[in-house]
Amino acid sequence: MLIKEIYRDYDSLAWFYNRYWGGQYHSRVMPILDELLLSHLPPEARVLDLCCGAGHLTQILSGRGFRMTGIDGSEEMLRYARENVPGGQFIAADARTYSMPPVFHAVVSTFESLNHISSIGDLMMVFQNTYAVLAEGGKFVFDLIMEDGYLSQWSKSSAIVQEDNACVIRGSYNPSVKIGRTDITMFRLEGVWRRSDVTLLQRCYSEGEVLSALELTGFRNAGAYYAGRDFQMEESLGSGRAFFLAGKETPDE
Repeated sequence: MLIKEIYRDYDSLAWFYNRYWGGQYHSRVMPILDELLLSHLPPEARVLDLCCGAGHLTQILSGRGFRMTGIDGSEEMLRYARENVPGGQFIAADARTYSMPPVFHAVVSTFESLNHISSIGDLMMVFQNTYAVLAEGGKFVFDLIMEDGYLSQWSKSSAIVQEDNACVIRGSYNPSVKIGRTDITMFRLEGVWRRSDVTLLQRCYSEGEVLSALELTGFRNAGAYYAGRDFQMEESLGSGRAFFLAGKETPDE
C-alpha cells in the first residue's frame, strides 16, 4: 500500500492540526524535552523529528540552533511543515520503513505519535530504524499515552466552533483490545461549507512492552518518566502520558 493511501486520514486532519493542536502541545512540552534531552546536546546538534506533523517542534528547535530534519507520512502535514519552517529539510516516509545515515545526535517523536503504530512488531521496526540513524551515544525520546490516560481521557468529547470552521472530537477506549478511537468531524467554510470525517486508532502499550522492545532493538539505559508525576504537567495533556528516554551505546560501554 502506498504511503499516501496509509496516511490519507492525516492529510484530512492537517489543517485543523496545524491551526489548533500541534503548536499548543509543543509549547507546553518544551520544559520536559529540555530536562530529558535538549540541555544535554551539543550546540548545533543534528536532531530528527520523527512523525513531525506540521513541523511545530522542528520550528522551535531550529530556532534554538539545532540542525533539524523532519519525517512524516502525510504529505499534507509536510506542506504545512514547510510553510512553518521555510528552508527546513522534510522527508515523506513511513516511520516503520525509513532509512537514513547514522548521523543524528538525537531522535524525538512527540504528541503520542507512536501510539498510532498499531502493533508491537511494527513498533519494534520503528525502534530498529531509529537505532540505525543515531550516531554512537545518540538519544531517543518519545512520548506515549499509557492506559491510565486512555481510561481517564478518551471517553471525553470536545468541540471547536469558529465563524469559518468547526470541529467535533469524540473519543472511546476498548480495554479488551487496548485500542483508543478518536472520531473527528470537521467543517470548513470554503465558499460553501465542506465536511470531512476522520477516525484515528491508537494502540495502548504497557511500560514493560515498550522498555523490552527498546532493549531488544539495541537501546540501553531505557527509562520511563511520567508527565504528571515527574514533571507536573497539567492534567489535560499530562494524564497518563509517559516520556521514554533511551540511548545508543558507544563502543566503550
